[in-house]
Amino acid sequence: MTDQKYNKIDIERIEKSKVNDVDFNNIDFGRKFTDHMFYCDFIDGAWQQPKIVPYQAMTIEPSARVFHYGQAVFEGMKAYKDDNGNAFLFRPEDNHKRINISAARLAIPEFPKEYFMKGLATLMDMDKDWIKPGIGNSLYVRPFVFAFEPAISAAPAQAYRFMIICSPAKAYYTGKVRVLFAEKYSRSADGGVGYAKAAGNYAAQFYPTSLAQKKGYQQIIWTDASTHEYLEEAGTMNIFFRINDTLVTAPTSDRILDGITRKSILQLAEDNNIPVEVRRVTVSEIKEAARNGSLKEIFGTGTAAVISPISAFEHSEEVFEIPDASDSYATIFKKKLLDIQHNLAEDKHGWRFEIKQPETSR
Repeated sequence: MTDQKYNKIDIERIEKSKVNDVDFNNIDFGRKFTDHMFYCDFIDGAWQQPKIVPYQAMTIEPSARVFHYGQAVFEGMKAYKDDNGNAFLFRPEDNHKRINISAARLAIPEFPKEYFMKGLATLMDMDKDWIKPGIGNSLYVRPFVFAFEPAISAAPAQAYRFMIICSPAKAYYTGKVRVLFAEKYSRSADGGVGYAKAAGNYAAQFYPTSLAQKKGYQQIIWTDASTHEYLEEAGTMNIFFRINDTLVTAPTSDRILDGITRKSILQLAEDNNIPVEVRRVTVSEIKEAARNGSLKEIFGTGTAAVISPISAFEHSEEVFEIPDASDSYATIFKKKLLDIQHNLAEDKHGWRFEIKQPETSR
């Protein structure tokens, strides 16, 4: 049955929710999906009527350009619920801005903000029972867009599909993370697509990451492609270094993703009078800091990971263990961030976006 309750979105509701069939205490990240999904097609030079339908498989022709030329970008964001049952997204307008920046780099048409925000709010309202309260619980939200025009000539597609799917989530990494500093492989290069959340960026790092995992490491901290002297970011996280009491992180560039969690941590540091340096960081500097004891912490930040402490790193067959910090910045920032996201603390920067039933004009 089609429900015209929401203006500008055609809605088909699922007959029976799957939510009661899910063990929310035992969830593998990204393997369970909510009842509904949002999609909107770009055809004949324009975005068409947005739709929300039951989560389901799609039929796509094998000649769809995404399979041959990789025109696909995505975003990652989370929804949270407080103890009163109110649900929130975290900085969704930043995600909309960033997916359009990524799309432009891959010659994909921008998606309208009105459709994005209304689609998010409507989908979250429909599937709000999948958002569980409590620190550590969230609903991971995955907007993405891909080329589905059936043509294998090497050119930008003329047809695209924008979608949003959702998956209940707990912690992405449990415990501390051990990393390798990259010496051979590169994630991105000057003039490339490193700043975009392009699907191919992640595919290209799976192989070197698998090599690191065979050595007992969960992630790689990538270095610059030219010299491998400068530390940039990890596969799923921006990276922060604490040298004595100063927080240091690499500047964003066309090689480094402009992380929303990263920006939030920089703001929280300013709010709490923690000195910050946004500058290029050398491998040699961090190794020397580890040797002389001034390296107090390394941690990664990202939507899925939130904040992940790094307990050790390896470079040139030399392993450096990082002792626990009694006044860990990672612990402090994670609590402050989660408290804001779960409506347990003041949101003085306006980061929380309350999920309410969208107003209609019909």
